[in-house]
Amino acid sequence: MTAEQEKSEIHFADVLPCWSCKGPVGGTALFCETCGAVQPPRPVDAFARFGLKPSFDVEIGSLEPLYFNLQRRLHPDRFVSKGPKERALSQSQAASLNKDFETLKDPVRRATALLENGGHLVHPEGCNTVSDPVLLMEVMEMREALGEAETSEDIAGIESQTRRDMDDCLKELSSAFAANDLDVADRLNTRLKYLVKLEDEVRARKFAPKAMA
Repeated sequence: MTAEQEKSEIHFADVLPCWSCKGPVGGTALFCETCGAVQPPRPVDAFARFGLKPSFDVEIGSLEPLYFNLQRRLHPDRFVSKGPKERALSQSQAASLNKDFETLKDPVRRATALLENGGHLVHPEGCNTVSDPVLLMEVMEMREALGEAETSEDIAGIESQTRRDMDDCLKELSSAFAANDLDVADRLNTRLKYLVKLEDEVRARKFAPKAMA
């Protein structure tokens, strides 16, 4: 089989019959091009759902208009006169779009999706165990610094450092995925999860009811 034939066969396998008119429907299509009926969500990853090439570098500014346009097309008001099956399918499609949009918008979820697509088993929580001693030491030191912070200036300094660390981690993640180095990307994603968690804890201290000196 030639590469072109294999590509055509894969493309054909992605086409399924419309539940309503039995016409051909692409695997990521929301609607049947023949009869216009909304289709059930197919088991595709978040990138394919939005017609994107799998990449860590997703332009959120370009993704949002696409997402909002698709959600408008699935708005319940458009299906008031439809049958119960099509109304239920429109709700399922809208829920799938919401889930996949949140995956692509969030760097940790986006990295996790890429790792899982590459065959890496990612812990659903990610912050329960740390096997990297360097990362473990970093986490302990950050937590200790936050616990010892006494003034609003101390908190602001930790917040700024955490933000810088997150920005650096995101750049390194981008480079790791671009080089297809999933082992490094996996470690960096674990670090990013801890930094996000620390940022949440810093915000909680910053806006705690008890004022700092």
